[in-house]
This record gives sequence, C-alpha cells and structure tokens, in this order.
Amino acid sequence: MSTSASDATATPALPEGVDDSNLAIIARQAIVNEKREVYGYELFDRSTAHDAHTAASDAALLFNALSYAGAEALVGQKTVFINCTQESLSGGHLELIHPDKVVLEVPTLDENATQADIEARVHIFHALRERGFRLAFNQGLLRRAYASWLPMASYIKLDLQAFPLQDAESLVKFARAYTQAKVVAEKVETAEQFELMRSLGVQYFQGYWFAHPDLVRAQTIRPSQATILQLINLVRQQASTAEIEDLLKKDPTLSFNLLRFINSSGFGLSCEVTSFRHAVMILGLKKLFRWAALLMTTSRTGGSPPAVGQTAVVRGRLMELLSAELLPPEESDNAFVVGVFSLLDVMLGVPLGKALESVALPQPVVDALLHNTGVLAPFLELTKACESGDDAAFARSANALQLTNHQVNWSHLQALTWAENLDTNE
Repeated sequence: MSTSASDATATPALPEGVDDSNLAIIARQAIVNEKREVYGYELFDRSTAHDAHTAASDAALLFNALSYAGAEALVGQKTVFINCTQESLSGGHLELIHPDKVVLEVPTLDENATQADIEARVHIFHALRERGFRLAFNQGLLRRAYASWLPMASYIKLDLQAFPLQDAESLVKFARAYTQAKVVAEKVETAEQFELMRSLGVQYFQGYWFAHPDLVRAQTIRPSQATILQLINLVRQQASTAEIEDLLKKDPTLSFNLLRFINSSGFGLSCEVTSFRHAVMILGLKKLFRWAALLMTTSRTGGSPPAVGQTAVVRGRLMELLSAELLPPEESDNAFVVGVFSLLDVMLGVPLGKALESVALPQPVVDALLHNTGVLAPFLELTKACESGDDAAFARSANALQLTNHQVNWSHLQALTWAENLDTNE
C-alpha cells in the first residue's frame, strides 16, 4: 500500500546477457508478527517497474505471481498482500485466484472525492468479502468520511512515516474500538518504533528494520499473441473441450503456462491437474477466457512460435502416434506430454529438472524426461533418433520397440503435417 520505503526499492541490474523481456520480476517484503516470524508477504511487480500503478499492472502482478514466479517458491503457504487500485477491485482477474490466499490492499480515494464517491464503493467491498477476500486499508480509513468502510477492514496498515509517532496510540485505540481489523505497522525502520507499536498491542509489522524487499526472478516462455487469440476465439465460439485441447497440444508454451497456472497454490485446487483436457474442464470457458486474456496482455507481440516450439510439437505428436500402437490410451496422452515438454530446457534456458519444478506432471512423464526410464523413455529415444539422421540409432531404437521403418516414417510424416497445420488453421 505504501509507495516509499516499503516498495520503492530499485531493481538491481540483471546479469549481462539476460533478456529481461522474458523475466517475471516480483519483489516481496515480509510482514512479521511480534516474534518476528513471517506471517505473509507484500508483493510488488518489478517487471513493469517504470509503469504507473494501474488496474492493468495489478492484474499483471497477480498473473505473474501465479503463472511465472511459482507461488510456492514465492510465498509458500503465507498470506499474500497485493496492492490494488479502485478500478482493479472490479477486475475479472480476481476470479482466477483463491480468495483464501490473498489480502487486497485498498487505497482510500483522493482528496477530490465526494461522500457519494466514498459510499459508492461499499457494495464492491461487500461483494469481495462475500467471495472470501480480505481487505486491508491504510490509516486514511480512520477519517470520519470513511465510517461506512470500517466494517469492511480485515487489516489496517499504519504508515509510521505518515504521522507523528506520538499519534500512534490514538490511532491504534480508534482502530480497535471501531473495527475488527488486525493492525499492521508498516515502514518500521527503528527499534524504538517497533517497541512502541508492540507495546500498543499491534500484531504485525513491516519495514526495513525487519527486511528489505527481495526479488524473485523467473524465466518465462510466452506464447505468440496469434496463438492466444486463436484460443480466445475458440472460447468465445464455445468450442468443444476436444477442440480447445487440440490447440493446447499444438503449442507447448500455451499448454505449459496453463498447467503451471492451474496448479499454482493461488488457484486453490486440492489435487494436481496433469492433463490438458482436465485443465480445460476444471477452468471452464469463462475462467479460461479470463486466463487467456491476461496471458495476451502480458505476452509480447510476435509471429508464429519459434522453431524449437515447432520441434516440440512434432515430438509430442510423433510420440503420441507411436505409443498408440503399443500402449493404453492414457499412456499415449502421457507420451504426447513427454514429447512436447522435452525441449522446455531450451525454451526456458534452464536445466530441464528446474523447468519441470513449476508444473505438475504424471510420474511416467517425469521418469522419461529426467531419468530416461519407464515405459515412455524408449519412445522419446526413438523420436530423437528420427531428428538426428543417425541411421544406427534409429534402427536400434525402432527395433527395441519392435516397430518397422515404415511405421515410424509414416508416423513421423503425419506428425510433421499435423504440426504444420497449426499456422493454416489460425
């Protein structure tokens, strides 16, 4: 909620050669209890550090936190505090997160606001609270004009740089008398400030005296906007699950982002989603549209997917076709995932094991990708041999699966044709 000490930390320079356009950069600052144990984190988006704080930047922060930085690594099971504009409180992006995970920090209105403007916001706060969100306000809430907002507060953040320290006692007493909110002392920069606020019964603290904001960076892979637009059009046309699944299969960056998002802690599922069809069914068309729209706003413009993405699609389809000859249907689905995610290390520029940490996958898929073991590993080996031009490796891999040259070559041709149809189907 603050804009100086707590969240004005400059983003350190990135290492030379790192493409910052592919980085999600999120700063977090700990909120601690009186024992200095971490209670939660306030998040700030550093990917758009030079932009004004807007409804769009609020949506981007939540989206990046859930989709790219890996919510578990970023905040674990702690409470997340997110700054909001008044406009973003009505945003569809809030439908994509689990309310139990997030506290929305709400600003009071500017000095030109009328009493009618203030009262007009109350129904929005009611709706958010009914959905399970908790709201935090700054000390501006304690002014007479905001009396109707007082019951809406789960937290009140007192900015110790915004008022004389001798006023702290009266503010804390007022907050206790007229709200059920927990008080957070923010911008705590000295031991004296901490001891005073603790003696007044304040439960939570935030500021440089405890911790400076630290940065979490995550390399991202973002689909082309043309592909995202195709997904949006399918959803708007209320296409079948099978049609949407087909598009996800054809773009590994799109499917990777979807699985990573839907399995993030912020989404609030109790089970892991490991198939594209399951992901589409869990989200439903409305939320899938919201997700695709947010992905569109955070993706760069560009043409068709890069060559490595095309290769991954071919691998996935080829493995699916080859395994369909020998394995049950569910293993054939897993074979597709193995092929399509086998180049994630190249796409992300990190080791494959690191790339797979942020997405839930069935164990047979992990075994094949990371350990070259299990029922799917020989199919991946054969698929790679088809690309290599190594006749001996090709023959060895095909023989191990008891597949003829004709079977493999025909499947490879079908996979190439299937992948090339992505562009013509747009």
